[in-house]
Amino acid sequence: MSLPQSTTQPSLLPVGKAERAAASEASPAEIDVSCRPVLLLLLGGAIWLVGGAFLGLIASLKFHSPNLLADCPWLTYGRVHPAATNALVYGAAMQAGLAVLLWLICQLGRTKLAAPALVIAGCMVWNLGTAAGLLGILAGDSTGFEWLEIPRYGAALLFFGYLAVALAAMLSFHQRSERQLSVVHWFLLSALFWFPWIYSTAELLLVVWPVRGTLQSVIAWWYANNLTTIWFGFVGLGAGFYFVPKLTNKPLYSHYLALFAFWMLAIFGSWVGIPVGAPVPSWLPALSSFAGVLTIIPILAVALNVQKTSCGQVPPQTGAALPFVLFGMMAYVVAGLMGCAASIAKVSEVTNFTWFIPAQAQLTVYGFFVMVMFGATYYIVPRLTQTELSIGFEKWHFRLAALGVLFYVVPLAIGGIRQGFALNNSNVAFLDVVKGTLMFLRISTTGDLLLLAGSLLLLLNLLGMLGRVGRACYTTAMAANRNANTKAAEVPA
Repeated sequence: MSLPQSTTQPSLLPVGKAERAAASEASPAEIDVSCRPVLLLLLGGAIWLVGGAFLGLIASLKFHSPNLLADCPWLTYGRVHPAATNALVYGAAMQAGLAVLLWLICQLGRTKLAAPALVIAGCMVWNLGTAAGLLGILAGDSTGFEWLEIPRYGAALLFFGYLAVALAAMLSFHQRSERQLSVVHWFLLSALFWFPWIYSTAELLLVVWPVRGTLQSVIAWWYANNLTTIWFGFVGLGAGFYFVPKLTNKPLYSHYLALFAFWMLAIFGSWVGIPVGAPVPSWLPALSSFAGVLTIIPILAVALNVQKTSCGQVPPQTGAALPFVLFGMMAYVVAGLMGCAASIAKVSEVTNFTWFIPAQAQLTVYGFFVMVMFGATYYIVPRLTQTELSIGFEKWHFRLAALGVLFYVVPLAIGGIRQGFALNNSNVAFLDVVKGTLMFLRISTTGDLLLLAGSLLLLLNLLGMLGRVGRACYTTAMAANRNANTKAAEVPA
């Protein structure tokens, strides 16, 4: 693999191969037309995002009204909360990530999407697996492992659906006409192979042939960390390093700095996640803490790269895509610094087993990854459909989503720190500690409500756009039919 070179440099390919690559190069319009199957992934993700936000709001309301839906076993907190998390992670975030990954591989390779039927089939299988898994969780058939609650039958469908989409991505990458690789390729292709490895390993060792004892917790922590730090991190950063220069009309400040961040995350980021004080051999939490502290280096590299790229005058025609992407990249830096701090033993004594940990996880998944995917969606969809989305909906969606993230994360982070100090104070009763967090939980419920409203705006925007495309196609077809009938009537018998 090599970093992208200047367009003024000659091609490194042999003459014959370079000529064939130039002849097979597709235009941006042709690439967008071929990538239209990714709309299914984006639309499916938007639907699951609304469903997950609704379930999350129900779970949050239960802290204020414990009797809410208490007579319905399907909607108890122990079921509705993991269902909301899995709907966000697998139903919404990963589908959007796969859609953006496919489009980026085609755009960077200047090639049409290969095997679109595989993408459609993979999307259908993935959504079927998500639906079966969430129904299983709500019915009480959860595996009990955080972020892996989807039962075996749903997990198998997710795995094969992912493989179908990944195969289409690799075929598209293989047939690319632009042979030079950019740093974005490093992030996207690594993530493409990373998920099948960690997901199959976790499912086999925790569900199919479960290991014994505390090793189960180690594997569960390892999987959850690799999913958030590596898969979400690589896809989100790859998209960010593409869209920030694209939307600001500036080159990426440093490809080598981005590549440095990639290798640092790949080497150290996958070892984080085991909390200090876990009932495992002491070298495991020590190694996890050491790796967690070292991840501050790639985080600062990302912050410097984005800041240097986006500073200065920004073109006014960026719409709502750029604010989403920049918000997501800033959230990545803040969430990463929170994670680094929580890896330190003295800090972990306060933050561990408190609301600080869910706040950091939500900032990573929603504040960083989902927000970047929102920006990518608002950039990609109009090019795939040749139809503009509602600018008003886009702006209100950004306001609601940004405020929702802040209202969710900030109160829980502050409340978690206060909760940690109270838990370490032997003079404070545990019931008083619980009561002391209620105010912060009530504020975070406002964040859940804002996130639900923003998700509804996105879904309505996409459905409205598809309705306009459908009406335009219907009008065109009817006009063509009338013209054909008129010409047929003019032909003499």
